Amino acid sequence: MSVIDEIRDRIDIVEIVSETVKLRKSGKNYTGFCPFHPNTRTPAFVVFPETGTWRCFGACNEGGDVFGFLMKKEGWDFPETLRYLAQRAGIQLQERTPIEEEREEAHQKLRELLEAASVFYRHQLLQSEEGASVLEYLHGRAFTHETLEVFEIGYSPKSWDATRTHLMGKGYSDKDLLDAGMVSERETGGTYDRFRHRIMIPIRDARGRLAGFGARAIDPEDQPKFLNSPQTDLFDKGGLLYGLDKARKAIRSSDQVVIVEGYMDVMALHQAGFENAVSPMGTALSEGQLRLLKRFTRNVVLALDPDAAGSKATLRGLDVARETFDRDVDPVFDARGLLRHEKRLDAELRVITLPQGKDPDEVVAEDPSAWSTLIKSARPIVDYVIDVLSEDQNLDDAKTKAEIARQVLPLIEDIADSVEREAYRQHLARKLRVDERALLSSRSSKSSRGASPTMSTSKMGEEVQSRGKDIPHERFCLGLLLQNPELLYRINRQFQALQLDRLTHADFSGTAHKVIFQAIDKALNQDEEEPINYWRSVLDESLIEVADSILMDLEHLARFAGLDLERQKVADEVSARFMQLRKQNLESELNRLQFLLRTAIEMDVSEADIEINIGNYKREVQLHAIQKAKLEQALAKRQGSLLTAT
Repeated sequence: MSVIDEIRDRIDIVEIVSETVKLRKSGKNYTGFCPFHPNTRTPAFVVFPETGTWRCFGACNEGGDVFGFLMKKEGWDFPETLRYLAQRAGIQLQERTPIEEEREEAHQKLRELLEAASVFYRHQLLQSEEGASVLEYLHGRAFTHETLEVFEIGYSPKSWDATRTHLMGKGYSDKDLLDAGMVSERETGGTYDRFRHRIMIPIRDARGRLAGFGARAIDPEDQPKFLNSPQTDLFDKGGLLYGLDKARKAIRSSDQVVIVEGYMDVMALHQAGFENAVSPMGTALSEGQLRLLKRFTRNVVLALDPDAAGSKATLRGLDVARETFDRDVDPVFDARGLLRHEKRLDAELRVITLPQGKDPDEVVAEDPSAWSTLIKSARPIVDYVIDVLSEDQNLDDAKTKAEIARQVLPLIEDIADSVEREAYRQHLARKLRVDERALLSSRSSKSSRGASPTMSTSKMGEEVQSRGKDIPHERFCLGLLLQNPELLYRINRQFQALQLDRLTHADFSGTAHKVIFQAIDKALNQDEEEPINYWRSVLDESLIEVADSILMDLEHLARFAGLDLERQKVADEVSARFMQLRKQNLESELNRLQFLLRTAIEMDVSEADIEINIGNYKREVQLHAIQKAKLEQALAKRQGSLLTAT
């Protein structure tokens, strides 16, 4: 139980409200005059002890729980209200632990150290003799002064200790330098500069915070050609995408991201006006990186080097080896893995092959329009793999056909959409010049050998559905928005199509849920931070605890039941959940309005006032009933379409 829930259990809302509002018992509930607007004739303020909530059915038309009441009455923010009620309930609030504060301070110190290093490298490029030749080289590669400035490109001196000496002069210790990944340890003791005589490329996270460096060798004899910062508390290469901090707006506006291999490719494309390019920095593209991109777009194009991605010398099964930067990982083009990502993320992943012997920076340098043409020609992953495997092969050879089919059929089976699967089987059959029934037969024999006898798909589906029913609508819906704030856009479009108001904090019951929703909504209306990072940064720690518990429930259901929340069929069910949430709220409002109608009739006031109240309440009841009918009709259509699809 969270501290917020514990406070709600201990605090009597009637007692709190009664301190400033004269309440009259009416059945199980209490009525009175609303304290938030001038009102002496219509007792439209109701407290519901069973649910611990209140509602004004008059001019305010607001409601909430005990937190919301005090926040509105006293003008407090949520943390102030939480502290007051916790003290009143005799509950000790946990402060941030010293360990957490220490870790936060340490991370901030490392970022400041990295920023100081970036300034030093920038100075070395622009002001030193060694840097002059490097600057000339960069200009020779057609990088303008403005591009080098935007990407903060620098130069690390050809010295074993120049960077170390400079940073220690700023007050940093050897331990700080090690923790930031700026130095390496000698076997004999002591440290030395990790980056020497290299072009320095600052790598920032999606929020623009410096996490580490990429360093390109200048001397051809220096290996590796590219050297990144080591794994640190700030630098996790598998969770970063180079250039994303500068590409976010362009990705959103174009609704597409292009993934290229190197830092220089990203810089060149941005300089040429193609600002939706990012790089995974030599690692295989991970699902975590794709989830990061999914906040901006679901359309992903991979630009593959033909020498590394398409040649038969490096093609091994369905994994296509690519050149590694640090030689400590083996990044691969994993077609099957990417298809799984595509299915889970409800994304569209396509592939382009660059002209033989050319990198993206060379393509745009020669003809920027050629890059646009390449992007438009991007192919789905399965098409790409079929063409690569079939190229220069003897397709009259039966064994060759069988080998290609063996590698491609599992890819086709991983495709979520049945129509797409059928189309690709037909395409493969035509490519191999075989009867499609032979491919179906091959698939069936493999399926029967690999089938699990423990649980049928239909039974698993039934279990998923039964577990899903146990989740309260409100927590489930809020969890979906916490996990993917952009989902709110889709829900609001669907509500507007039904001529219903957009989703608001009023659709949620408790103040904690209302405040969390408001943080999500605000996160979508700003462009300084990622929405998920934003709502985390503005919420009080106690509310982050609530949000995390909601997310844990959501993830547990998905993991335990095998529920894929990104598949289209499930996405339809998700939309229905939000409609049911609104319908549930409308039903609750109708019940309360009917209660107020009865109360208005029973009140000892003038006949004219009674008529006014009854007329107002009847109009509200009619409006709510119309909205409820629209939702029921929409839900019935969705249910019918889902049944038809299955």
